[in-house]
Amino acid sequence: MLLTSIHARALASLAGAGPAAAKNSRIAFRAYSSTRRVEMNYLPMVLESTPRGERAYDIYSRLLRERIICMHGPVTEQMTSLVTAQLLFLESENPDKPINMYINSPGGVVTAGLAIYDTMQYVRPEICTICMGQAASMGSLLLTAGSPEMRFILPNAKVMLHQPSGGANGMAADIAIMAEEIIKTRARLNDIYAEHTGREVGEIEKVMDRDFYMTAQEAIEFGVVDKILKKRPKEGEGSGTVQ
Repeated sequence: MLLTSIHARALASLAGAGPAAAKNSRIAFRAYSSTRRVEMNYLPMVLESTPRGERAYDIYSRLLRERIICMHGPVTEQMTSLVTAQLLFLESENPDKPINMYINSPGGVVTAGLAIYDTMQYVRPEICTICMGQAASMGSLLLTAGSPEMRFILPNAKVMLHQPSGGANGMAADIAIMAEEIIKTRARLNDIYAEHTGREVGEIEKVMDRDFYMTAQEAIEFGVVDKILKKRPKEGEGSGTVQ
């Protein structure tokens, strides 16, 4: 399959972030503690050989050097702070080189997600989004917000869209205000999905009335992503095994 030049740049960027980029690195582990609950008790450390000796990076800082951002987990205010800071940093490093964002998220806080979305649109570099595992709720909006022809999904990943939810208590007037705000937010999200998928707002509103799940192929057909990535392209090649 022939790829557009944008596809080629995106895939070449992914290839450049592959194993060859870490030829002088190796993996080690150290104790890791955090205020949030984590599945692992150890954070991988990359030991890199330099003329001045070895330098240690945590795995996410090492990936950031390759312009890779990992957005794994719920979309929270804490994640927003980290992701937006990384986007702004990478723009300052090189405003003309693409950024790769790997997404595996069940969604989360709408305002936090919209802060990431706005930053993605604000920075100058093209942003290549790659879905692994799942991109649900706000995660799916960030997936489809990648640069045109640079939105990818792995073969067994899933995408889910739905309308925002919320609740309120207190005086009737306060509940009415909150309900109106949720309706406005839903309308804005519908507009964003319509803009990036090419679908009509009415169609977006209809499918988002309930949880709307899609396979990788269905996500392509709906316009959420552009290509399925089965294999990382080899370094120096602008193509790969793409369905």
